[in-house]
Amino acid sequence: MTGDLSFPMLVASVLAASAPLIIIALGETLTEKSGVINLSLDGVVLFSAMTAFVVAKESNSLFLGFLAGGCAGMLTGIIVGYFSIYLHLSQVAVGFALSLLCRDLAYFLGNPYSRVQGPTLLSQKLPFYDSLPSSLQIILTQPLTVWFALLLVFAIFYFFTFSKSGLCLRSVGENPAASFARGLDPSRIQMAAVLAGAFLVGLGGAAYSLSLKPGWGRPQGAEGIGWIGLALVIFGGWHPIRVAIGAMLFAFLQVSGIGLQDLFPGVPAQVFQTAPFPLMIFTLIFMHYSTGKNRKRGYSQNKFQQLIGKVFMSRAPKAIGQSYKQE
Repeated sequence: MTGDLSFPMLVASVLAASAPLIIIALGETLTEKSGVINLSLDGVVLFSAMTAFVVAKESNSLFLGFLAGGCAGMLTGIIVGYFSIYLHLSQVAVGFALSLLCRDLAYFLGNPYSRVQGPTLLSQKLPFYDSLPSSLQIILTQPLTVWFALLLVFAIFYFFTFSKSGLCLRSVGENPAASFARGLDPSRIQMAAVLAGAFLVGLGGAAYSLSLKPGWGRPQGAEGIGWIGLALVIFGGWHPIRVAIGAMLFAFLQVSGIGLQDLFPGVPAQVFQTAPFPLMIFTLIFMHYSTGKNRKRGYSQNKFQQLIGKVFMSRAPKAIGQSYKQE
């Protein structure tokens, strides 16, 4: 990609770059909606990326690679769920320790496969490709991970909003004691949400090493993505569609940085590589100021702040991070 990046190429690049992050952030959204925080995302992304690449390389099967990545994520979910939900240990401590462990394991176990060429998920042309305008041909020629991520956004939105299971999960995240009084099993529901969310995080990690950044090495290219995924859940107000928009915004910042690097060759490349991370943090601070600070103090908001509040209003599940002990 160069400084004269065309609009269709820009859109196509943003979609491709945001797909793994959307999957990861939606997995964490699913987990946090049940009242559990999984802070191990950053390490899990690397661990699942390594596992997916190794399995895909040895089996020569992309399907088995993605499946292995999802299962690697689910394995970490079992650890998070058991210690946090059933042993009632600190969710923050468990997740942070597991993140460091998974990161080191990924680098250690994956070292023999560093910089080794393996199978890659390529972009696919749609059946009606030839009948589309050239700009749409560029935008819609994407790997399957992009279409999976977009479908996942609406699937999880439907699950939260219209399905009985989704409403039960949300009720547990708001008030597990009241949910138990109504006949639900909060621990079982939370464990199911943690496992499903961790599986999606694993798929997102696999999407990095098998599609977006093919291969394995140190650095792999997905370092720090787990923390961005956690931030996107807050940025999106625990709403699947807003979370996906946030992921696309972050991908846009990354893609734009590549183009700006060619326009300003005198600026060190590290500046453009790291710029999306502080920009996302500043955006979160801005959202917090615009939607929460003035409202809590009783200040009147202007129309712009009211619009921001309506679009990006974030309210965490009331019981998030709290260990529920059945009486």
